Amino acid sequence: MTSADALVYLRYSAWASRKVMEGARALSDSDFEKPVGVSHGSLQGTLAHILFADWIWFTRVVGPMAEPQQTREALERIWPELQDKWVTWAGDASDGEMSRVVEFQSKLYGPIARPVWQILLHVVNHATLHRGQAMSILRQMGIAPPHIDLMNFFEESAAAAGK
Repeated sequence: MTSADALVYLRYSAWASRKVMEGARALSDSDFEKPVGVSHGSLQGTLAHILFADWIWFTRVVGPMAEPQQTREALERIWPELQDKWVTWAGDASDGEMSRVVEFQSKLYGPIARPVWQILLHVVNHATLHRGQAMSILRQMGIAPPHIDLMNFFEESAAAAGK
């Protein structure tokens, strides 16, 4: 993976997460927090799980950052800021940075060492999995979910660039 690839993937993930949050704004706090038996209990729990994962991997790959709360406010304010930090980092990263090995402690596997490119693929894929679950929760609550497929991202990006 090149740094340019990383930038595209991280931009996509940020775009898609923001779209899901836009859809979630139509819900009352009680519906946002309502247990639905999918993923991490509620829409808030599912989205907060993505935020937490985005944060923990950022701290491992890029550097320290205060742990975000798992609240609606954090999802609205802190999560986009974190995504912007990921994108800025990727925009400044060299291709060699993608091969840098990051060591960390896993609750499941103990000590692990993985190259940055594998971590970035995990970050984006993990978020994609849980955004899909969030989309299902939105549908169950009568909200038409946004179109967040990768091709929609490419089309919106091209239109914004006048292409």
